[in-house]
Amino acid sequence: MEGNAGNSSRREDPGEDPGTEAWQRLSAYAYLSAPERLEYVAVMRVFCGTLLADLAVSDVLAKLARTDGPGADLDAETLTARLERLVHWGDLLRSTHTVRATSIAEYQRSRSRYQLSKLGERVQRDADEVLAGADAAREVSSELLALVERGLRDIAALAAAPGGADPRQALERVSTLFVQFAEFAESVRDFYAYLGQVLARYDLDGAEYQGFKELLLDYVEAITEDISFRAPRIAAHLDAVWPHLPALLARVDAHTAGIGALADGLPETRVQRSRGRSLADWEGLRDWFTDTGGHEHGSQVDQLRDATLRALQSLLANAKRMLRSASGEMSHRKDLLRLAAWFDSAEPEEAHDLAVAAFGLYGARHLGVAPDPDQSVPAYVSWWTGPVVEVPVALRERGSRAPRGRAAAVEDHAEQKRRLMEQARQQAEARQAAADELRSASGRFEQVRLGAPAMSLLLELLTTALGNAQLRTEAGDFLLDGAQASDADLGIRLLAWRTPGRHTLLRSVDGDLTADSLTLSVESTSLTNTESTSLTNVGEASA
Repeated sequence: MEGNAGNSSRREDPGEDPGTEAWQRLSAYAYLSAPERLEYVAVMRVFCGTLLADLAVSDVLAKLARTDGPGADLDAETLTARLERLVHWGDLLRSTHTVRATSIAEYQRSRSRYQLSKLGERVQRDADEVLAGADAAREVSSELLALVERGLRDIAALAAAPGGADPRQALERVSTLFVQFAEFAESVRDFYAYLGQVLARYDLDGAEYQGFKELLLDYVEAITEDISFRAPRIAAHLDAVWPHLPALLARVDAHTAGIGALADGLPETRVQRSRGRSLADWEGLRDWFTDTGGHEHGSQVDQLRDATLRALQSLLANAKRMLRSASGEMSHRKDLLRLAAWFDSAEPEEAHDLAVAAFGLYGARHLGVAPDPDQSVPAYVSWWTGPVVEVPVALRERGSRAPRGRAAAVEDHAEQKRRLMEQARQQAEARQAAADELRSASGRFEQVRLGAPAMSLLLELLTTALGNAQLRTEAGDFLLDGAQASDADLGIRLLAWRTPGRHTLLRSVDGDLTADSLTLSVESTSLTNTESTSLTNVGEASA
């Protein structure tokens, strides 16, 4: 069997509301906050481990089983639901890969294949980076600052050369410059974020305070001094390059257009150029080292000086706190963390004793309400997970068991019954319409395309007919005996018999199905054999 899985990739409307577009992109992060987030992450790692590969449910199951991780115990039905949710959020796309199967059941399981979307790959990559070392102290790549200065000096010399810069050399210098600058700027942001997280603590002991003091006075000071030394030189080189920058970028684009040529041929496609190929990248580089007046807090170099000063002030505040600790003003954060660790490792009986000793809380008693006599609850069961005792409203609000007011009226379920009957009627009409569609398309299935309900009804009848059939051998070949199935409510019957060398084809919106060496016919059960309606050409799927 063969079939094509549908492609449900979402297209962005150029006139779409920017807020709606942003909401759709942020939906790609939804699987990271779902209750089954570990299973979703394991599935996304399977797709991120391949390039331009589309995987079926069976392929993903096999890869998950080898990882022995959170998703190793998923079954096919649950995994399919997870993959459909990832498609809905925009992390996966439906593939157009041709499906090959040896049976109808395998075709139905394998016709949906999935591949990774660009947005989903970016989200999973960022998530893996956060899980790998988000809380680690990242070393600042200060040695790259000298390389940035050297690269700007070379670019300024190329731009000022007679006849203009050589585009190939200019492209190499620009690409190298912005890779080095991006790595340096990212390491600075990560380090200062970690530093702010540490200095926000007010429970540093003597050893920790000494270590962070040396970190601030030595490492941070060295970084700040190096940046302050290099920043004026880099700013001077930028001023020298800036007048020649438009001509330099135009020369580079004329020499190597790259993927930017798609912007003219496909206006609806947004192209993200490599760093340094647009004037906006250079403006960001200049704003990092010089104050152009476009930012309220000045350049990044000025912000680094202010951040270092605030870090020293926080260190001084910790020093004052440690001096006051002798008077009993010290924080009890560590004591509470130690108590929480005791609770975590304690047995149920020990935990009750800890609660009594630490907080003076004794066991509660339910007065006036007897528990369920058939349910025995051990004494060590937590209130959080234990069964709830139902307290009557009168007793809870008034302290009395006497009923008040008149008896409640019997609930009317007429509307619910009407809704269920309407739902059943719609389902019956849909199946009848599918049967009528099969009758009306008799003899011309190669020219028409059946709807999904009609195709589903035909597959249901075919599965039942093949299950009822018996194989018998005649003249060295085997035949199908009694391969038929009918639905009395719909008034329709399916007959199937083996015809070597002849194929039947049925086209539908879900795909094409081809049955090799098999002839199918559908007739009305209210007609005679001479009045029967033949349906041929049933779907594409080659064994």
